[in-house]
Amino acid sequence: MTAFGSRRALIVLAAGATVLAVALGIRHAFGLFLQPMSVANGWSREAFALAIAAQNLVWGLAQPITGMIADRFGSARVIVAGALLYGLGLALMSMAHTPGDLMVSAGLLVGLGLSGTTFAVVLGAVSRAVPESRRTLAMGVATGIGSFGQFALLPGSLALLESLGWSGALVALACIALATAALGGMAGSGHVERRTPASHGSGAALVEALAQRDFWLLSAGFFVCGFHVVFITTHLPAFLLDRGLPLGLGTTVLALIGLANVAGAWLGGACGERFRKPIVLCAIYAGRAAVISVFVWLPVSSASACIFAVVIGLLWMSTVPLTNGTIATMFGVRNLSMLGGLVFLAHQVGAFLGGWLGGAIFDRTGSYDVVWGIAIALSLVAALLNLPIRGRPVARLQAAGAAS
Repeated sequence: MTAFGSRRALIVLAAGATVLAVALGIRHAFGLFLQPMSVANGWSREAFALAIAAQNLVWGLAQPITGMIADRFGSARVIVAGALLYGLGLALMSMAHTPGDLMVSAGLLVGLGLSGTTFAVVLGAVSRAVPESRRTLAMGVATGIGSFGQFALLPGSLALLESLGWSGALVALACIALATAALGGMAGSGHVERRTPASHGSGAALVEALAQRDFWLLSAGFFVCGFHVVFITTHLPAFLLDRGLPLGLGTTVLALIGLANVAGAWLGGACGERFRKPIVLCAIYAGRAAVISVFVWLPVSSASACIFAVVIGLLWMSTVPLTNGTIATMFGVRNLSMLGGLVFLAHQVGAFLGGWLGGAIFDRTGSYDVVWGIAIALSLVAALLNLPIRGRPVARLQAAGAAS
């Protein structure tokens, strides 16, 4: 036995975290390619931003479907397929010379690949492998270790970019993504929870979830998380360059976010076991509003950018184990990948707007100030939305618990 149950549970956790590390690490490096690809191909900033925004929208739209497949047939096949699509998308992105090429490769294929190799599928497998009492913490650990990929792969991506150029760097990243397919069998054990009176099919689970006010509030709050994550990861390097700061600082800042997020995700999972998860989410979103406000109000420098990275990193993916943990508490884990994927769809709609609006508003105003203001306002809205969430088990689970 281990701290998370069986030895098998530990293997699922470790392999799943590794898949997350690669998938998220590569994804967070896309901001480094905005300027060199746009300059080389004569694109506007909006063209690149739109492709990344589309990637996030495709990821979100596909996520409930890939989650439902993982719930029904196990996560292994979904992770393998996702890794293959991810690698193919990166390889084709290396040959992109028109906005249409970029939309198909970085937008469609990478978006589909991410839906099979990230939170809903991996955390669904982890949640079914560990005891209920350690579920939120295990998801926090998986998210935190997965975030280490952002810290590790960003400097590596910059080194590849400087030595191989943007096209060669994308080919190398494609090879790394393809290699994670080998972990699919370990990260997705293929285990599917046995049906009980307290568990039902995906259609019934969907109807049940959509009838719950708390599910809608949780989704609306997660929309804001997506807006923040993609706006910052896509546009922060360019924002710092516009302030006369070096390209390498953008890499350092994004890497620091990933490193701080290792601790932040673990703390989020740990706090979710001690306090009401929606209250912790409320505090995280309010904290983001304060941190972003201070960052854009003070003069931007290398020091302020690094401090911002560390603090926002602590508040970054800490929302993921808390959000998925709340869903598991409310509805159980039988359909967690699908329901988590549905909430993640709201996250990705926010991600689409964060990525696209950043480029669109900059091209029209020559500044990111308006988008920073939107990000602050949305943080406050998300904090208020999470306050009334109770996050209690639905009547079906309460009745099953009383009967047992």
